[in-house]
Amino acid sequence: MEALVIHAPNDLRVEDVPTPPVEAGQVRVRVRAGGICGSDLHYFQHGGFGTIRIQQPMVLGHEAAGAIEELGAGVTALPLGTRIAINPSQPCSACRFCLMGLQNHCLDMRYYGSAMRMPHVQGAFRREIVIHQSQAFPLADGVSDAEGAMAEPLAVALHAVNRAGPLLGRTVLVTGCGPIGAMVVIAARRAGATRIVATDVVAQTLRKAQQIGADEVINVAEQPEALAKYAVDKGQFDVLFESSGNAAALRAAFDVVRPRGVIVQLGLSGAELTLPFNVVVAKEFDLRGTFRFHAEFGVAVQLINQRLVDLKPLVSATLSFRDAGRAFALAADRTQSMKVVLSFD
Repeated sequence: MEALVIHAPNDLRVEDVPTPPVEAGQVRVRVRAGGICGSDLHYFQHGGFGTIRIQQPMVLGHEAAGAIEELGAGVTALPLGTRIAINPSQPCSACRFCLMGLQNHCLDMRYYGSAMRMPHVQGAFRREIVIHQSQAFPLADGVSDAEGAMAEPLAVALHAVNRAGPLLGRTVLVTGCGPIGAMVVIAARRAGATRIVATDVVAQTLRKAQQIGADEVINVAEQPEALAKYAVDKGQFDVLFESSGNAAALRAAFDVVRPRGVIVQLGLSGAELTLPFNVVVAKEFDLRGTFRFHAEFGVAVQLINQRLVDLKPLVSATLSFRDAGRAFALAADRTQSMKVVLSFD
């Protein structure tokens, strides 16, 4: 069956790849939709990110939804035809981190569309895929395939919000309003944040952030001084979610986060960030990283199914996977798109 296979930077091909047999506990899924993620763009544009590089052809994609077409032995809770969101995370459940409940730090993790290990873990941008039944999360009637595919980035945002600790009544700053930053706005609101300010350098992403619930948006390219009002009395924000991976954004935010505020770093940078640790010490900041998710995937699907979050405004376009070149170019243009979805129908 057909799949989107990356061979080298800017060398993305539609190729036939085999579908493995369905074994006990597994299901075969007809993939219907896949969201293009920032990591997919890095593979497409640069052949990887940081020290992680494509060393062999790899099927891209880890944001996907589809419908079950075949059941393996022992699968009884997922009828044929069930529409599902696919959890791309496959921890081993046996290493010391899995046994500690830190499955996102699994020592033998298999994560779809990832070149972090050899051989690479093939991804979900394909017409059909065989998964374990535990990776299948049913979607409610009326939930679109595109919304189901966005359960993965929503789970990333939910994990980041969990890392921040209680947000009830908190004032929150989100720097960087791409898909993940925008979903952090949604997740922080669900967690009880009473005021959310979002910053970016692109007007289109800020309009989306305001549409999905930010109380105030600031274009720091056009109004670099606009955050200054929040620096009074050592800072007004309780929590910062830094989603841009930009050192300047992080440094500017240090001025507006209050003493003993929490800083959650989501955004990754091509180079190591340099932090002003004198400020970290003087203001007693609590710095926290956040990486992928585990239990939050099921929560993300529940929120989507129960219409407690609305991700539809974040879908900028849906294109056929056979038009992947145009889809990836559009996804890379932040002035035009937020989330670009590939259709595999």
